[in-house]
Amino acid sequence: MMRLNREEMARRVAQDIPEGAYVNLGIGLPTKVANYLPVDREVLLQSENGLLGMGPAPAPGDEDWDLINAGKQAVTLLTGGCYFHHADSFAMMRGGHLDICVLGAFQVAVNGDLANWHTGEPGAIPAVGGAMDLAIGAKKTLVMMELLTRDGRSKLVERCSYPLTGLGCTSRVYTDMAVFDLGSAGARVVETVEGCSVDDLRNLTGLVLEG
Repeated sequence: MMRLNREEMARRVAQDIPEGAYVNLGIGLPTKVANYLPVDREVLLQSENGLLGMGPAPAPGDEDWDLINAGKQAVTLLTGGCYFHHADSFAMMRGGHLDICVLGAFQVAVNGDLANWHTGEPGAIPAVGGAMDLAIGAKKTLVMMELLTRDGRSKLVERCSYPLTGLGCTSRVYTDMAVFDLGSAGARVVETVEGCSVDDLRNLTGLVLEG
């Protein structure tokens, strides 16, 4: 069965971000979205460490390590972009000034509950960062993740078993096998990759999915 690689997933997310949106890209997989935003579309990327107008990753050798995102990756700053105090960045996030945030996840429930900061494993270091602020503060929360764990368990679940980041906050999930819309009525399959049917997804996830 075909699966999208991470770059193709990022491209798929990028095409759904509208003109003029203010967007935060979470640490990890979502940061790749910055590299695939259409050049003719103005999207203002915000980073919780205090950047607005963030551009794609720099070419190898052109990194400025004083200019990084929240995941400590080198980034670029577009013309007109700016940087500011961390507290101001969180005020922007908490104040409802972001249109979209794109986050990674350990689990997402069909009703939109999100668990993305801690697996509950002994010895794991809890580090929620700004995830709770983003998940609730942004007008729309999107999740980008692989559908299955390494041992074949679905990350899209009936109910999250990991500590929650936010309740009912996720409206859409982009995975390597399908895109799902979530809500109080459950999960609906928006589209699938080539060779993957809705019944295949039902078998993989063990969920009741609308197709």
